[in-house]
Amino acid sequence: MSIGIGEKLCIPDTTAIVEGILPKLIEEGRVRGNLLIHFLLVKYFREQVKLGRGEGRLGLKGIEEIKDISTKYPHVNVLFTHELPDELGVLKAYEDIDFVLCELAKELGATLITGSALQRDTAKALGVQVIYYRRRLDEALSFEKFFDDETMSIHLKEGVPPYAKKGRPGYWRFVPLRKTPLSRDEVELIIREILEACRVRDDAYVDLEREGSTILQLGMYRIVITRPPFSDGVEVTAVKPIAKLSLEDYNLPERLIRRLEERAEGILIAGAPGMGKTTFAQALAEFYLRKGRIIKTIESPRDLQLPPEITQYSKSRATHDELHDVLLLSRPDYTVFDEMRTTEDFKLYSDLRLAGVGMIGVIHATSPIDAIQRFVGRVELGMIPSIIDTVIFIKDGKVSKVYELEMVVKIPHGLKEADLARPVVIIRDFLSNEPEYEIYVFGERTFVVPIRRKPPAIEARARRAIKQVLKRYVPEDEFEVEVTQDGKALIRIPPEYIAILTGKYRKKLHRIAKRLGLEIEMIPR
Repeated sequence: MSIGIGEKLCIPDTTAIVEGILPKLIEEGRVRGNLLIHFLLVKYFREQVKLGRGEGRLGLKGIEEIKDISTKYPHVNVLFTHELPDELGVLKAYEDIDFVLCELAKELGATLITGSALQRDTAKALGVQVIYYRRRLDEALSFEKFFDDETMSIHLKEGVPPYAKKGRPGYWRFVPLRKTPLSRDEVELIIREILEACRVRDDAYVDLEREGSTILQLGMYRIVITRPPFSDGVEVTAVKPIAKLSLEDYNLPERLIRRLEERAEGILIAGAPGMGKTTFAQALAEFYLRKGRIIKTIESPRDLQLPPEITQYSKSRATHDELHDVLLLSRPDYTVFDEMRTTEDFKLYSDLRLAGVGMIGVIHATSPIDAIQRFVGRVELGMIPSIIDTVIFIKDGKVSKVYELEMVVKIPHGLKEADLARPVVIIRDFLSNEPEYEIYVFGERTFVVPIRRKPPAIEARARRAIKQVLKRYVPEDEFEVEVTQDGKALIRIPPEYIAILTGKYRKKLHRIAKRLGLEIEMIPR
């Protein structure tokens, strides 16, 4: 086709096609005459498809729909061209495609059709006639009909009936939403609506886009879209938080609340997937905000539902160095690091914590000790208590275990020789103050050793047997026997009696202790 300046034309830009604007305008009769689609536009969408971006597929599908719908309405004639006026030049193909189309509309005296406010303002500045149409932001999307008040997530895949996870963290069921499978066209329509809404809504953004997968946030929904060849079919997973709790809703012990207020600055929130880690992290962030602290977050994707006073940074849109510099210069009191996975994530958490920033890390783990072990080998053992001081394990939406860490120099649990004393990280149950694990280096290996407490019956039996021997030589009110968790029987006794318990008497005590799996140690009282 040869373009003649002065012909009555309408030219759509990328937003007019991707957002499905043109079919609506054609049906309403607002677009009439020749509708010009330039091959640069087709080429642009094709390149987007090759890059794995959903915009390209929507664009090519949109052009196909425009051709089909124009056959039903005689007042519209769709034209394709590859020509450009000499004033634009061949190099325009490598510039901003929407700006090129705006310039083309000016040169041809055509009306530009757009869904972009920026494009509308640009056209007005150039004196180009423009039709601006924006999707209503309050329109419900197709996928939202699958959600109700107890739905945690929906799982939509071509050839499979739609499923939903209903319930609450730790207590949910996987239920079908209908008997008939979803067709590919149904899933593609849902994807198109999601991507269209993501382009026009202020509370939506694409967080990560790769060939075969797209991760985005749409209002309260976190959405993952996958396509072949990455997946074996087109699939959409949408997750919606159904519970928003405050820290008070968890009924935490007063001692733990005081620690969070006064001492905890290197916090790990651990738990299996779906147990409520993110919900607790949100509650903790808002708790610190109410206390007048400055809070930031690092997320990928940004799916924490937080007040606007808390700035949320995207890990996938920045380098670790950029996040490090921004957080050090902005000086937050606490930074919530959601979904820590890679070695770089652990390094960033450690660097910021050692720089004095309070850190709250969210990490997948099947047990609380697993969360701490993720740091072993990534940072020096002696630095771990300086980086992590509190581990909160979430199970079934509740706080089920809290650990605190301490570094001491001692003989590790299970070893006997005094010259084996070394730096040991002790992991204690915060509420009972009982040690449960020790971490230490022996040779070139790092060991994480559970401390197995002697059963109470054995402890009582050991105390009785030792006292039975001691009271023959020492008045019963002059000594004390304590059985420790690291397998020792501590006898606290006045110094003058220690000399008496020599030879066969001491050997008898040691035989009794050995039989019970203990080690005797006498301490002057």
